Amino acid sequence: MRTLDDIHEEYDFLEGDERYRLLIELGRELEDMPAALKTDATLVRGCSAQVWVYPTADGDRLHFLADSNAAITKGIVALVISAVQDKPAAEVAQMDIAGALEPFDLRNQLSSNRTQGVPNMIALVKEHAARIES
Repeated sequence: MRTLDDIHEEYDFLEGDERYRLLIELGRELEDMPAALKTDATLVRGCSAQVWVYPTADGDRLHFLADSNAAITKGIVALVISAVQDKPAAEVAQMDIAGALEPFDLRNQLSSNRTQGVPNMIALVKEHAARIES
């Protein structure tokens, strides 16, 4: 998975529809999430599209499987996941994930329907990190 810095460097260079294409590409690059994990328990609430996030851990490092039924939304999910994927739980628990995503200016680039579930997904990631950390 690409780092958030690498994605931002490319995203910043692009405009309009090219940014949408990049988000769709990022979504396609997500690790496959088995259908059996797409349950009500892994569904992120508050998203206009269906979004599933399944947290795993390897020792103290976080790893997430995620998917969405909408291409752009899946790209946004990939952005959030790229900010935290395979990082130590203690680091993620203290991280300002929303701040890390600010350079992408998603609120002004996409409709509010596309971004409304982002805070809920960030909360889920941080809760999982806090559980692993303690």
